[in-house]
Amino acid sequence: MPIEPGTVAPEFTLKDQNNQEVSLSDFRGEKNVLLVFYPFAFTGVCEGELCGIRDNLDTYQSDDVQVLSVSIDSPFAHKVWAQREGFEFPLLSDFWPHGEVAQAYDVFNEDNGMANRGTFVIDKTGVVRFSEMNMPGEARDQGAWQKALGAL
Repeated sequence: MPIEPGTVAPEFTLKDQNNQEVSLSDFRGEKNVLLVFYPFAFTGVCEGELCGIRDNLDTYQSDDVQVLSVSIDSPFAHKVWAQREGFEFPLLSDFWPHGEVAQAYDVFNEDNGMANRGTFVIDKTGVVRFSEMNMPGEARDQGAWQKALGAL
C-alpha cells in the first residue's frame, strides 16, 4: 500500500533528464506537486500514461502545480525518452540507491526491482492529499488525478 493521504511526503532529491537535481522541497510553499511513479521508460503503458500527461499538460501543470515523474531508469535513458516523446516535465531518476524514493513512498516492487504505478498529490505544505497504486500493466485513471488536484 502506498503512503496514505494526511502523511507528510518523504523528501527526496533526484536527477532529472538533464542531469539537474530536483528536490521535493523546491516546491514547498510555492506549488502543489503531482508525483507520478512508473516502472520503466520506453514501455507501452508507461508511455501511454506519460503521453497523456504531455498531451494535457495544462490540465496537470500550472503556476500552482508541478508534475514530477519518477522511475528507476537512469537520467540518460530519460533524456532520450524525453527528447523522443517531447516530455516537458521532469523525468526523475531513482536509479541509485536503487528505488530508494519508491521505497519511501511504499510503491517499490521488490520482486521486479522497479516502482509500481504510484501517484501522489502533495499540497504546498508537503502533505499527501491523494495516493493510489496500480500494479505493472494496470493503467491508471487520470481523471482521479484531475479531481484530486481540483480539490486543493
